[in-house]
Order: sequence, then C-alpha cells, then structure tokens
Amino acid sequence: MSPLALLAPLGAVLIWSGNMTINQLTVGAIAPSSIAFLRWVLALAVLTPLVAPAAWKHRAAIRREWPKLAVLGLLGMGLWQGLAYMAAETTSATNMGILAAMVPLLTVLLSALILREPPSLGGVAGGALALVGVAILLGHGNPLSLLELTVAKGDALMLVAATCYALYGVMLRRWPIALPPWVLLYGQVIFAVLILLPPYLLGPMTPVDSGNIGLILYAGIPASIITTFLWMLAIRRIGASQASIFINLMPLFSAIIAMFALGERIALHHFLGGGLILAGVVMAQILTQPLRRRAGVAQGSTHRSC
Repeated sequence: MSPLALLAPLGAVLIWSGNMTINQLTVGAIAPSSIAFLRWVLALAVLTPLVAPAAWKHRAAIRREWPKLAVLGLLGMGLWQGLAYMAAETTSATNMGILAAMVPLLTVLLSALILREPPSLGGVAGGALALVGVAILLGHGNPLSLLELTVAKGDALMLVAATCYALYGVMLRRWPIALPPWVLLYGQVIFAVLILLPPYLLGPMTPVDSGNIGLILYAGIPASIITTFLWMLAIRRIGASQASIFINLMPLFSAIIAMFALGERIALHHFLGGGLILAGVVMAQILTQPLRRRAGVAQGSTHRSC
C-alpha cells in the first residue's frame, strides 16, 4: 500500500476530530439548531452548481428513492450532527471523540441485527470490552455511578448520535441506491436541509456574525464536503474495512486538538475508558470469523466423530 493512499483517510479523520472542538466552540456562539441547519445550507449552496446537473439526469431515480434518501439524510446529517451539537453543551470534546470512535463497533452490532450478518467472535468480545470502557468513561472512572443515573446528558446524547451514524452506515448497505456517489450525497443533503428547517425556524435562530461565521464555514465545507470526498477516495483506494480502522484514531486526535485549542485535561478515566473502547473496536475489526461458522464446524466434527 502506497503511503500516499493513507493521506485520504487520515485527513478525513483529522477534520472530523477537529469538528469535535468546533462543536465545543459553538456553545454560547450559536444555537445547535442553527448551526446544524446552516452548515448543510452552506454545503448545499456549494454542491448545487457542481452536482445539480448530474442530479437532474438522475431525477427519475431520485424521485423513486426519495423516502430512503430522506431517512439517510435524517440519520447521517440531521441526528448525527444535530445531537452532537447538543451534546457539546454538557460534555467535552475528548469524550465526544472517544464515543464517536464507537461507530465501527456499533455498525458491526447493528449489521448483525438488521442485515442478519452472523456476529463475529471479535464483535461479541469486542462489544463487551467496549461496553466496559463506555461505563468507565460515562461514570468518570466509577462505573457504579451509572446505577445512580448520574450520566452527563452530553455523553448520553453523543452515544445516541454515534448509534444513529452507525445505523446510517448499515442502511446505506441495506439500500443499494443506484446513484453516483456525489448525487447520492446531494440528495441526502437536500432532505437534511428540509428536515432541519422546522427546528431552525422554531429557534432560537442565532444570527450569523463575525463570532460564528468561521464555525459555520468549517462545519459546512471541510467537515461536510471535503471529508466526504476524502472518505470516498479512501474507500476506493484501500477499501471500506481498511478505511474504517482509521476512525480509531479519532479519540487521540480529538484529545490532542482539545488540549491545545480548549485547554482540556486528560484524566485517568479517559485513558482507561478510551483504551478499552479502542481495544474493543480493533478486536471487532480483526477477529471477523463468524460465530455461526464456528458452531457449524464444531457440529460437523461431532457428526464425523460419531
């Protein structure tokens, strides 16, 4: 594998990690409903002159597949990003990066439930290990505190957001929509804007000013358009499975950026919880042998021995 091929996934994950800090900087500068809507309006404005002609050629397919595009826009752009902005009000960028790194593992688990893919040894064992890590992280080093329902609201919201994005990936696989990648993205952005419009109108509607325009620009262009291009490039060059491994770097990148940009301190529970989550995710991606196959082999051996 050429080292240059690694630049695309590294760049995408680095921008995503930086967006965790941007989420924190939005607190007090712009309402979650406002930036969640305005970032995709900006992305739509940038994409329209580039992609609209191709989208018009595929208008029949878009008209046929619009319910699926709407669901994908809701999960991957509305809930994933909208909940992340809400989470930033009551949790840290470091926690958000660690919980976002659970997306690959959650994708494995949801694939087993929705796509009927047999669970793997790594998926089961890694899921259990990551669950312990989440308990340590959410309990700030004391998992038993979860029994007292003392989980920070932001941590819970970020966990729901990660689940929504994992579900988004699973539904993309379940619904093979016959559209070019950029047209597929464009259709989802259109529905994301329509879905996020009512919450934006209900407010609070934060006016765009010099204090938040930079946040909107970063969220709308690098974190929305450039990352999508880099991620599609990474999947084409090294494959989806190999590319997803780079998401494991998000906790590290997020923590480093947050330390320099926000002055966040890394505590012991970040290392313990994040390390267990990271180990669980890596285990799920490496130990991919289905448990069902193992059971079948064992049963076959029993029959042969008889």
